[in-house]
Amino acid sequence: MNLYGHDGQWLMVDCGVSFNEPLTPGELSTATTKAEIVCADPRFITEQKERLAGIVITHAHEDHVGALPFLWRRFKCPVYTTAFTAEVLRRKLAQVGLTDQVPIIEVAENESKVIGGFTVKWLGLTHSVPEPFGMTIATPAGKIFHTGDWKIDRTPILGKGFSSSAFKALAKDNILAMVCDSTNALKEGFTPSESECYQGLLAAIKAEKNRVVVGCFSSNVARLVALGRIAQETGRYLALIGRSLINMVGAARVTGHWPDDLPIIDAAHLGYLPREEVLAVVTGSQGEPRATLNRLAMNNCFDLTLEADDLVIFSAMRIPGNELAIDRLVAQFKGRKIRTLQAHDTDLMIHVSGHPCREELKQLYSWVQPQVAIPVHGEPKHLDANADVAQLSHVPQQLVGRNGDLYQLAPSLTVRRRAVPVGRIALLR
Repeated sequence: MNLYGHDGQWLMVDCGVSFNEPLTPGELSTATTKAEIVCADPRFITEQKERLAGIVITHAHEDHVGALPFLWRRFKCPVYTTAFTAEVLRRKLAQVGLTDQVPIIEVAENESKVIGGFTVKWLGLTHSVPEPFGMTIATPAGKIFHTGDWKIDRTPILGKGFSSSAFKALAKDNILAMVCDSTNALKEGFTPSESECYQGLLAAIKAEKNRVVVGCFSSNVARLVALGRIAQETGRYLALIGRSLINMVGAARVTGHWPDDLPIIDAAHLGYLPREEVLAVVTGSQGEPRATLNRLAMNNCFDLTLEADDLVIFSAMRIPGNELAIDRLVAQFKGRKIRTLQAHDTDLMIHVSGHPCREELKQLYSWVQPQVAIPVHGEPKHLDANADVAQLSHVPQQLVGRNGDLYQLAPSLTVRRRAVPVGRIALLR
């Protein structure tokens, strides 16, 4: 949840959630201290909501859009986003009784909107979800480039390959500050393409003679399309188990991101298929207790039963803090002689990140040439590493802060530490 302020008005960029985390950051997670769904405490802005001109959502990942259905009644302002994210959001709003109540303005690549005192222009990127966008936010005091989540993927499974032209053009726009994704700032080189992950998963699955289950994030539609293609190439049938997966593919169909020639069978039919024809994609790659992978491990999934020597592939990163839950899940499968495959078990590329490594950060800084770098989206060590890359890329100034810090960019440059009270609140489904 990011807030940009100018001339007595605020613009919110993203409104997301995280899962199974303590309400007090840094506290050890226990059953009594953590909540199933957590979001940023919005008190600062809700106490002055008449100054909130609008909310912009960069893309459809839960950590960027998941809290909005729960919090919108506290804001009651228009929401701006692209078609795919809007479709995902409408489905979420319907679940909390807000159908047709939230004004959603759909925007397209290179389109500009005046939102209060801010002029926002959408710039297409590549990431691990359809229609990811960064944006420039212009005011009379200066222009900001907010990257959102991104990577440089020249050969994505869905959408256009990453194009540098729009970002090279920003160098002529006198960008005051670039607010940039720091997730992989500790990693050298470039993040591999989704096409490379497709090849890795194909190699892992085509050698199998028994059932294959793949756990991945439901929002990674490109990964789901890749698995659909792999099912066709290996003589298997693709099925989805998990409400979020089915919803996401539904949103992809409506917005033209799901190929017409890619069939999905009803999960209820899996039990009638020979083992070598089953490819199921399921939720729960982070060990979530109520998700499908956990139910498969406990042998109480209604649609599918696994047997010894079947294979479960984790096509997702291990989000920090979820390691114990994932290890327990793997141990349950192994106790039933069901094989598992994680990224660290194999040289095959069965998962790729959606975020930029250091060389990609260097390229974007060199193209945009901002006056100031503001690293976001990461732990302190990631923010510091991003600032280091910016300095090496000849960005004149770097500002590194923490939640609640207020970055003053004009007329003078400074950071007011702990200027805004922040925290976390629990949300109910």
